[in-house]
Order: sequence, then C-alpha cells, then structure tokens
Amino acid sequence: MSVQLVIAQVLLLTLGLLGVATARPDLILDHGSKALLALVFTFAAARLRPRAFLKVAPYFWGVTLLLLLLTLFIGHGTETSEGTKRWLEFGPVRFQPSELAKLGLVLQLASFFSRRGVQHKLISATLMIIFTTALVILEPDLGSSVLIFGLGIILMYAAGVRITNITGFVFALGLIGIPFLGRYLERHSYILERFFGHVQRGETMEVGLDQIGMAHRDLNFGGLWGLGPDGPRWTYFAAHTDMVVASVGFSTGLLGVAMLLFAYWLIVSTALQVSQLATRVRPMTPEIHGATIMATGAMFMVVGQAFVNLAVAAGIFPVTGVPLPLVSYGFSSMLTMSLALGVIHSAMREVRRHLPALEASPDMVPVAAD
Repeated sequence: MSVQLVIAQVLLLTLGLLGVATARPDLILDHGSKALLALVFTFAAARLRPRAFLKVAPYFWGVTLLLLLLTLFIGHGTETSEGTKRWLEFGPVRFQPSELAKLGLVLQLASFFSRRGVQHKLISATLMIIFTTALVILEPDLGSSVLIFGLGIILMYAAGVRITNITGFVFALGLIGIPFLGRYLERHSYILERFFGHVQRGETMEVGLDQIGMAHRDLNFGGLWGLGPDGPRWTYFAAHTDMVVASVGFSTGLLGVAMLLFAYWLIVSTALQVSQLATRVRPMTPEIHGATIMATGAMFMVVGQAFVNLAVAAGIFPVTGVPLPLVSYGFSSMLTMSLALGVIHSAMREVRRHLPALEASPDMVPVAAD
C-alpha cells in the first residue's frame, strides 16, 4: 500500500472528525464509527488486484444504473429540496446512488478501454458517459452530473483518446444539448435563481448573512491556529456537510486548512506516480493500462469534487450541495471515496509488481560496475 495515500486518508478523516465535532458535537460518535468503517473498506479494496475490479466493472456499473433509475421513481429529496429525488431508503439504510455511479463509471470505462482499446470505440464510451450523466441530471442533481461528465472526459483522456476527438465530442454534445437546456432550466427554475443569487449576493444582502458569508466568518475567526472544536460560534445550515471546511478552519485555523489541501495533493501525487511508473512497464498489458485509468479516475473523483466544494466555500461557485470528500458528514460519499482510494492502492501495487527489479524496490541503490 502507498504510505502517502494512507497518510492523506487519515489526515482527511481526522480533520473531518474535528469539523463535525465543531459544527455538530452530537454526531461525532456516528461520524467516527463510519470513518473507521471507511478505513476498513479502503484496506479491503486495496487487497484486490486490478483484474478483479476490471472483471466486475460491467456488473457494478449496471447495478448503479438500476439504482439511479429506481431513485427517479421511489427516491427522496433533501430538507431544502423536497422536489428532488436523490436518496434511496431501505429501512435504516439511506444512501445516494449518484455517489456509487461515479465509481461505477470509473471502473466500467477502465474495463472497456483496457479490453477494447481506444480506436473506433468512442461512440460506445460516449453513450456510457451520457447515460450515466443523464440519469443524475433527471434527479435533478446538476452538481453531481457535471462532476460525472467531467469524470468521463478525464477517463477518456487517461485512456489515450486524442484531445481533438474529445474536444469534438464535447462540442457536438453541447450543440445537441442546447435545445433541451432552456426547457430543463425552465422546469427547474431554482438553478438559475441560485446562480443569479450568487452573482448578485453582494448587492442583495448584507455581508455575512448568507451561508457563504457565515462560512467566511468562521474561517476568519479561526486565525492561524484555530479556536478548537469547543470554541464559541454561530450555527448555520450545512456547517457539518457542504461547508465543513469552515468548521475545520474555525477549530484548527489556517494550519488545518493547509493540512487538508496537502492531503488532497498527496492523492494527486500518488495517482500521477502510478501513471508515471506504468510507462516503464514493458510490455504494457491490458491490466496495467486499466489500472492506470482506474487510478486517474479515482483520483479525479476525490480531488475534482474537493475542488468544487472548496470553490463553493470560497464564494467562487454557487452552492451546489457537493460534500467535501472524506471530510463532510455523510456515509454515501465517504464510502465511495474510500473505495476509490483502495482502487489507487491496488493500481500502485500492480504497477510496482511489473516493474523491473531495481525500480520496484526503492530501497535498492544501483551501483556502478567496475
């Protein structure tokens, strides 16, 4: 297993515990137990070889699509968006299928490209991306659907598809989607209201009275070292979920936020290292190719979503409802992101297994011959 990836996950889960303890102390035991369970899932997934993920990928992706379809009929909304259908409930179990769909798409495209190659296979891959994205759009969940579509683009590039082909695909899809965009926005008017409300937030309300302003206030009060999880603060909506970075900043200060960014950088570094090491493997087998695609996709799952969440907290993007991976309260996202880290562990181990002996053993130092 990758040591730096383990460090990253432990850092994020620990900061998440502090953030949840700051915003909702009554949930700390529940969040802590789920964080430990997430670690177990990561270690279990890391023990599997990439060929296991690639083999089960079509079935796993198919199950996520069925869950997304089921959500459109019997799904439940959130407290603030009752008209949406994003959650499934089976007794005490409540989860968000769109989170599993991200991992399902990663595994399916990695399996597809490793078996079929990238030549003359773009139509099939495109349909997979569009179908998965469309089911999430219909919930409606615009934030997650944009992330899933972006994930598909990244996976195509990681598989070796030419950037010109990807650009043409995006451009053509944009032209096709224009007639449907107006009708979609008309039906879900809250999207435009949220967007224009964000653009004009400085003109329509006093600074500090909206959700983003309150998050900025907590970050400012945290200072350099933070006030601790029991420091005096105001309560506001989603301080333990979408805006948990503000709670982390309040309790741990700038130091804690810097550690959070450092943890995400470790995830990026590890996934890029997988791709770099894979270029030294000769010959490049379908399993190694699939492993690199999975590692890149899993990395974007985590870091891409973290970027969107942090951009919302910074006031750059409007509120989207996207949680901060491995930090926010909520088991659906934490479980999926933990499995994604397990996939990166598995890919790293497989690539190292196929490296030449001297490169696969970092403790060995080459010595010049006499």
